Amino acid sequence: MLDLHLQHLLAQAAGAPDLCDLPPEPCRGLYRQICTAATVPPADVDVTPHEARFAGHDVNVRIYKPRDAAGALPVTLYFHGGGFVLGDLEGYDAVCRQLCADSGVMIVSAAYRLAPEHPYPAAIEDSFAALGWVAEAIRGFGGDPTRLAVMGDSAGAALAATAALLARDAGGPAIAFQLLVYPPAAGAHDGDYPSRERHAAGPTLTKRTMDYFNRHYYGAAGKAPDWRGAPLLAPSLAGLPPTLLVLAAHDALRDEAMAYGKALGAAGNAVTVVEYHGLAHGFISMAGAVPAARLALGQMASALRQALEP
Repeated sequence: MLDLHLQHLLAQAAGAPDLCDLPPEPCRGLYRQICTAATVPPADVDVTPHEARFAGHDVNVRIYKPRDAAGALPVTLYFHGGGFVLGDLEGYDAVCRQLCADSGVMIVSAAYRLAPEHPYPAAIEDSFAALGWVAEAIRGFGGDPTRLAVMGDSAGAALAATAALLARDAGGPAIAFQLLVYPPAAGAHDGDYPSRERHAAGPTLTKRTMDYFNRHYYGAAGKAPDWRGAPLLAPSLAGLPPTLLVLAAHDALRDEAMAYGKALGAAGNAVTVVEYHGLAHGFISMAGAVPAARLALGQMASALRQALEP
């Protein structure tokens, strides 16, 4: 059953415009409102905006550090969700603040170019450039690149997963841990994923919205043209860092995310899968109104802290 607090939150939002009925630009403003309306109150941490450049790519980040942190901190590079079309650093500010405060880990939230202005594979190129910048430059901000994790939710989780694969293939940067929150692991390719039909009408992410995102990001084909947009279809999943895969039971992406977890395990990687049975896609941004989502966010922070301990 869907969490009662989440049911109440969705009832309050009834009648709001559907994201996929709007062009991308006004849709982005609405999505930012959605992300911030029910999120956690902003935790008191140090925040440093920074504009950088790495391998020919502009990298805009926000660096979150616990107050009065001493010594070099472990680092988590975070990629926001939004279907590769929506989302920004501001919409995920409170989530990153809370992860930082709860974990004691430095969080680096990285922006990336959005579709349709910048279609596939722009987001992948930017996210891998952000990883390279963190590995090269984060010591100057008090971070320890030898204790580095990648994390993201939804589209951002797919970017984190692909960044880990690209880093493996390139021989670095070394990643100690990946935390993937309800990733679209199949890149809109067909497969045995009954949750897509079971939750085609939501309760949060709908088939119409997914089609909207996929059309803008991937183009007319509506699906990833190669494995970089579909980490589940990578030629090899061996040699990846320990993984925490977080799922929501009431999510169209649940089954392909679960399939990715099983494939990672079959390839010899250490994988933990946690499924939140009362929650739906996008719950990471609902932690201010849904206690179960707040608990989940705290558990993710604990996982980061434990995985990156010296």
